[in-house]
Amino acid sequence: MARLAGVSQATVSLVFSGGGGAHRVSDATRERVRGAARELGYRPHAVGRQLRLGRTGLVLLAVPNILGPFFARVLEGAHEEAGRHGLAVVVSSGWSSATLARATTTSQFDGLLICSPDDRQLGELPDSTPVVFLDSDPTYASGGTRLTVELDVAGGMRAAVEHLAALGHRRIGHLRSTLSAHTFRARQAAFEEAARGLSVVEVGVSLNEGLAAARTAARALLAVPDPPRAVMCDDDVVASGVYQAAAELGLRIPDDLSVVGMDNITAAELLTPPLTTVDLPGEQLGRHGVAALAALLDGDPPAAPAPLPTTLLLRASTAAATAR
Repeated sequence: MARLAGVSQATVSLVFSGGGGAHRVSDATRERVRGAARELGYRPHAVGRQLRLGRTGLVLLAVPNILGPFFARVLEGAHEEAGRHGLAVVVSSGWSSATLARATTTSQFDGLLICSPDDRQLGELPDSTPVVFLDSDPTYASGGTRLTVELDVAGGMRAAVEHLAALGHRRIGHLRSTLSAHTFRARQAAFEEAARGLSVVEVGVSLNEGLAAARTAARALLAVPDPPRAVMCDDDVVASGVYQAAAELGLRIPDDLSVVGMDNITAAELLTPPLTTVDLPGEQLGRHGVAALAALLDGDPPAAPAPLPTTLLLRASTAAATAR
């Protein structure tokens, strides 16, 4: 391979070492070596590489609730990207600050991916441990071993509320998460900004309690005097609870009630009618997170990326407001 690329064997080793030494090789030479590797069908031995670097090749992905459909999308992207870097992803759910502290001191994991953390789950982490926060507060990132990959949840929330307002809805319900996490504070702030000038009814719901809690919260929202004819939900599972509550109350979606969710989980398209929702690109979040963590592990901290864009997907669960 060295002969084909026109470089020394030492240069080939630097290119595939994954350590800081790779930066001593120019971009053009690095690409020439990789081109030669592709031509010869060469693949670096991941285990040997990890041993040389004193690593385990394992990274921990901590998610709030492993049963949450959105986190399955994040995990899919993370696993896909990890394979490209010779890494393997281990998932933890229901973790605490103590759990994370133990994970960073046992040398079992090379780095951490922490997704949508509740404030109470975070404590002091050693500065020496590379950490990438996903869908989290950008202020968590500090120094050369911390990075945050954000989702533009605020932009998605604004687009959803503006869509309902454009349909003529002037009284909107909001089923908001009660979790103390940055991602839900961002959604709440964006909702309040976009709903300025509208009449709003809000009911809190614990997302970790699943569909039953969502249905109960939806029934409470729809039982208020002069109930809203449009409901914005902080995620798609909550929106599914609205569907159930509406059916129990004899309300038709979207004729009697417009509903918008957030996440774009698989079930959103399977509801009847299909749910209008904000697509949060979970797979991209997982891929970008692992790529950033791999760069941190290689001693090459990337620049903080721009928030990943979100998209309002218009399906069949919203309609123009009608006179009561």
